[in-house]
Amino acid sequence: MITARAAATFEPVGRSVAAARTFVRDTLQGWGLTDIVDDAVVLTSELVTNAVVHAGTTADVVCIRADTGVRVEVADRYPEREVPLQSNGGHHFGHPDREGGRGLLLCAALAARWGVEYTATHKQVWFQLDFPDRPAGTRAAGPALPSSALPIADSRVRVGVVQVDSGGLISAWNDDAQELFGYHPEQIIGKPLTDLAAWPHTPGTGTGVAEALLLSRWEGSYGIRGADGRVSPVYASHLRIRDAEGEPSTVCLLVRDRERAVLQSPMRGANVDTAETAERGPATDAFEVFIGSPAPDDLDGLLQRTVERARDMLDGDAAYLLLATDDETELEVRASTGLPSARQRFARVPVEAGTGRYGSARMPAVHEDLSAVPGAVPLLVNTGMRSVVTVPLKVEGRLTGSLGVAAESPARYSNEEALRLQFAADRIALAVERARLTELERLRRGSLSFLVEASDLLAGTLDRNQTLALMAQMTVPTLASWCAVYTVADQVSEPELSYVLHEDEDRIDGLKALLMKIDPPEQVPTGGARSWSGPYDAAHAAALRTSLRSLSLGDSARPSSGPGASLATASAVGGETVVLPLVARNRVIGMLILGKPTDEHFRQENLELAEDLSRRAALALDNARLYSERTAISQSLQRSLLPPEQPEVPGVEVEVIYRAAGEGNEVGGDFYDLFPIRDGAYGFAIGDVCGTGPEAAAVTGLARHALRLLAREGFGGPAVLERLNAAILDEGARSRFLTLLYGELWPQHDGSAVLKVVCAGHPLPLRLRQDGSVEAAAEPQPLLGVMDDLELYEQTVTLDPGDVLLCVTDGVTERREGTRMLGDDGLIDVLTTCTGLTAGAVAARVLRAVERFAAEPPSDDMAILAMRVPEPEPADA
Repeated sequence: MITARAAATFEPVGRSVAAARTFVRDTLQGWGLTDIVDDAVVLTSELVTNAVVHAGTTADVVCIRADTGVRVEVADRYPEREVPLQSNGGHHFGHPDREGGRGLLLCAALAARWGVEYTATHKQVWFQLDFPDRPAGTRAAGPALPSSALPIADSRVRVGVVQVDSGGLISAWNDDAQELFGYHPEQIIGKPLTDLAAWPHTPGTGTGVAEALLLSRWEGSYGIRGADGRVSPVYASHLRIRDAEGEPSTVCLLVRDRERAVLQSPMRGANVDTAETAERGPATDAFEVFIGSPAPDDLDGLLQRTVERARDMLDGDAAYLLLATDDETELEVRASTGLPSARQRFARVPVEAGTGRYGSARMPAVHEDLSAVPGAVPLLVNTGMRSVVTVPLKVEGRLTGSLGVAAESPARYSNEEALRLQFAADRIALAVERARLTELERLRRGSLSFLVEASDLLAGTLDRNQTLALMAQMTVPTLASWCAVYTVADQVSEPELSYVLHEDEDRIDGLKALLMKIDPPEQVPTGGARSWSGPYDAAHAAALRTSLRSLSLGDSARPSSGPGASLATASAVGGETVVLPLVARNRVIGMLILGKPTDEHFRQENLELAEDLSRRAALALDNARLYSERTAISQSLQRSLLPPEQPEVPGVEVEVIYRAAGEGNEVGGDFYDLFPIRDGAYGFAIGDVCGTGPEAAAVTGLARHALRLLAREGFGGPAVLERLNAAILDEGARSRFLTLLYGELWPQHDGSAVLKVVCAGHPLPLRLRQDGSVEAAAEPQPLLGVMDDLELYEQTVTLDPGDVLLCVTDGVTERREGTRMLGDDGLIDVLTTCTGLTAGAVAARVLRAVERFAAEPPSDDMAILAMRVPEPEPADA
């Protein structure tokens, strides 16, 4: 028959294995089954590991108590896993050292019965542990002891018997309970027992008194507030029963805490006699006695169990454990019980807090009354604790931490308790240090992976705004709850707030408005994080002013917004705020601000990681700044090489399309120009400098400005190009050869246009007639920048109404895909389809044909110049 049941579900993460062990241990100890706890925990650990690590699913753990034993079921959600095979009349598990299958091997070795059950949705492995056989009438026995070794009690031991019904109300109260606590039965019957409990949580288990009343059997310490208002520490033994009608209730036996030996069950493993001691070998390790076995395999679990056991050992109200930083100058709170952990976690205190013995964490210390020395223990300020005992954790003489136990009443602890606590600290120090180093190695590996990813992201962009966004997004929420980035333009400029991010998007606007109202932090080029109280002070001052205004207005005139927004912003920045300088090339270019919400602190490891990130981010931000400046300069210079506004040529349609190759280039080796020479005459040019990029653009500027100057001085086409050739050759080693088509255009009164052109090594201009025929409009001549003496001549072309003259650079004709090339013939084919189109439509069709010729984008500069003489409009009838 099932008498008790407990269940829990664990996520598929590594820490769930330790949590499952704790769940089974606490459940069975709560049921009073300490004899089988260790076997159950070992089996549960293996089966939960199979579920969450190997199967990768959630694990459902169920503990069932029956008349003859306890059954534990572990189910996962991966039914496709292989079914155990029968071999030689039994199960085949493989070698004990193999990674998988050991859970079933242990079940076969330790459990009385076990099995595997499959359903359509999950697989379940169960095992049953039977209760150990004991002599009739004997639960446990101890050896005969001399009178001097017997526990001390009053001359008359009073055992209060209190019965609590299913609703938690007291239903029976005996005479000894009346003598112990001063309440008459009529005063107390019908009231909840929890109203008398001075401590709401049971030490060591995290279980409240109300929850303890629901367990089948429970033992432990808590306080009962008597009729005189004083709290009496008691030791209690609870037993859950059913009456004749089947209604459950709990019988509680209570004695004074110093008389706990009357009720306390002996610890498992206590020596019964000398012969049994010889059989069992050496005594249990002191570490296992204090911390429990098996010990948690993660640092946080080990530290939490340590503080709970320390509190239990000294019957304290609170306990805490601090770990030393690498330089042993500060201690960081890592675990606590009975204290506001959300506020205290990762808080820091100095190792040497003052002069004298009690001012150093390196020596044991006992404070009998903290109210007499305010602030002696900063962690206990405003917590209600009056007395405290603290001892150091040392490994090989080096301070690694500090362990403290505190009580609400004064003068609770003496040197005797300090010695007991120091003995426990010595047992646990080495295990804590090992677990800390393991965690530190894990954190360093994670930090290295984080920095590698951050470096890749920062190196992937040269955009300043994107770099600022990446800096903030990599820190929130991984390292901080909110982040702000200030940038400094130059050494004489004030820092400017450039980016703000909060893990709660609704807080960003309020946070940004707050930071805009306060002075930025001081620029300090030295590395390392430093505290900044500006946001905290400003936010709380604003919240206080808003609250006072809200109260002074009264209910009838209360503003609709109220103080909610200010209070929310104050809460968001109420924790620790640090400033990290962004230093690049020995100059402060900005500051990275990281913040926590109310009462939260940064871990030292996270600050060190943030410092590494800030150095990488500073270089990335400076590179982005330099790139932006150089890009702006380059684009400004390139824009100066482009022709100014294109003039209107009467009677002629002109369209130009220009594309420079290379990212960020507006001008390359190809160029064009169209400019007025004198009344009724216009010059035009299209050319190609050898190469691309800024070097070619420099020759482009020389050619374009020389053409305009020489043409307006009255030189004809051949003379203009001959003088330009001399200027290019004068550049010496910087000179580059140039192909150029230059011409002069005269619109005529009859609607036609006369052109005089010189084609110096450039692709020939093509003339499209109205009938669709295409022909070259010039003859090839030597290119520029190669020979000193050139003899060039010009040719005259007349464009009739409807004719088109198309001029292109070799970026059009040499467009390639594999071994194919567009070429002159391909361009002619495209042009023949342009009859009747405007100059703009002709240029657009040529560009579209070039782009569609190959899948890859063009890799060469490209210029297209189309000129068309429009047909006269028909006269009105």
